[in-house]
Amino acid sequence: MKGNKIKIFTVLSLLVFTMTVGFQADDPAEINSRERLGEKLFFDPILSKDQSISCASCHKPEFAFADTSAVSLGVGGTKGARNTPTVTNLSGRSHLFWDGRSASLEEQALQPIINPVEMNLSAHEALERLNSSKLYVELFKKVFNSLPTEKNMLQAIAAYERTLETSNSPYDRYINGDDHAISPAAVRGRMLFIGKANCNTCHSGEDFTADRFKSIGLFNGKELNDAGRYEVTKNAEHIGEFKIPGLRNVGVTAPYMHNGMFKTLKEVINYYNAPDDVVKNGKNRDLALSKPLGLTKDEINDLEAFLISLTDDRFVKK
Repeated sequence: MKGNKIKIFTVLSLLVFTMTVGFQADDPAEINSRERLGEKLFFDPILSKDQSISCASCHKPEFAFADTSAVSLGVGGTKGARNTPTVTNLSGRSHLFWDGRSASLEEQALQPIINPVEMNLSAHEALERLNSSKLYVELFKKVFNSLPTEKNMLQAIAAYERTLETSNSPYDRYINGDDHAISPAAVRGRMLFIGKANCNTCHSGEDFTADRFKSIGLFNGKELNDAGRYEVTKNAEHIGEFKIPGLRNVGVTAPYMHNGMFKTLKEVINYYNAPDDVVKNGKNRDLALSKPLGLTKDEINDLEAFLISLTDDRFVKK
């Protein structure tokens, strides 16, 4: 699996390099694939009601395609309900969004466009705009041999999002044999991650997610009243559950959790270390958090150092 990720990175390296600033060119000769067409759509505000925001307005390339706000602002400054997650490393995910309501990147790509508190544009209006654009008609005919449709519009955006795989972090170099790629603190933090802190129970695999839903106690039915997965399934067992996010690039995707309640990684670790000190009466909290972890201050610092080592080089601030 890791070899496949590195192969993807190598093949798409030139394309991925441009992601960090966005692809703005209107020269049709430079847009010759679904990925490049999807990239143009991703950065184009044409898909929002008042043409003021694009997908990249909330999925900021320099922050690993996440946002820096607890919740993002849609057209007209309307506040969203949840924190904007990263769209990196989603090509293999079986559920998307915090509540898992979409099963594919194509399904996911439509939701922000039509959501009234995000881009607030119907699919019908979006297609009218694309089909009224000489440039987009030319591009869709070139790439899909078709006029813009809802299906091929979403296929293009999803194709671009599938290029946003990352596997060039200090951690990757460390596990591939470079013993000096990460700091001694990060080495100790890795051992805590898989040992005392027990993080890898949920954050496992190459992207550090088990692709499951868990309640970590951030729903109490009062001020913290987002029931998460339950809103989709209406299954009482799912109250307070949210999708376990991957941890790649987590060092640059603050704030954290579905509601952006934690501003730093240290706040996140402190919560897991002693949940009752932060949220009282959390509902349906996973049994793994039934007692404090007992991490010391130094261990918390080491664990933070390890998590930061998962940041791909392109997102590291020089």
